[in-house]
Amino acid sequence: MTISVVMVHGIRTSASMWRAQLAHLEERGIPAVAVDLPGHGTRRGEEFTLDEAMRTIDAAVQDAAARGRVLLAGHSMGGLLCIEYVGRETRPPVDAFIAASCCAIPRGLGLRAYRTLARGFNALPGRGQWFTDRVLAGTLPPETRGDFGAGGYAYDAQDVALASLSVLDLLAALRRIDVPTWFVNGQYDQLRVNERLFVSLVPDSELIVVPRTTHLVTAMRPRVFNAVLDLALATMDAGR
Repeated sequence: MTISVVMVHGIRTSASMWRAQLAHLEERGIPAVAVDLPGHGTRRGEEFTLDEAMRTIDAAVQDAAARGRVLLAGHSMGGLLCIEYVGRETRPPVDAFIAASCCAIPRGLGLRAYRTLARGFNALPGRGQWFTDRVLAGTLPPETRGDFGAGGYAYDAQDVALASLSVLDLLAALRRIDVPTWFVNGQYDQLRVNERLFVSLVPDSELIVVPRTTHLVTAMRPRVFNAVLDLALATMDAGR
């Protein structure tokens, strides 16, 4: 039976962040799609809403499920949305799940600080893009350096998207996830604060911490993340 991969990007970026993974899966002959959430990538200008984001994920998953089993992967905000999606009371047709750089509960002081920081950057000349470019140049390898910004940056959707995350009931969703799951975090990722809690709530889960890596684990260590995809696919094959 065919296995397809659906990938969901993080905040501000777009489906382009998954280029290295899409190329890897194409080489393996694995069908894969990376979606653009509302207000991001090809959908900049649209209003970001949680309902539309969930509809976007569900449409891609349902389409892939019509052909066989589904591996869902989400990064950062996309990972948080995917946790909520996979952990729905009515189980969606997801057979395995990779949650990258999203082991934090987006509420309270942490979320307020993140929103304040984002607003501060947006108030800078050029919305602080010069700083983003320098960070990416200093941390990402040449082959993935341009991927995060290739689909444009969703500056206008950022604050609304961040605010919407506060209503997610991640702890309840995590308790309902009953598929093989991998939580993947960079060693220096600021969003790994609740990783042990997340793993403890999902019985069939593993934690993978990538050394010397920041929040942008998919692009900073693309070969490592591709190996995690391979691990998930092999696990799905073994349990067929």
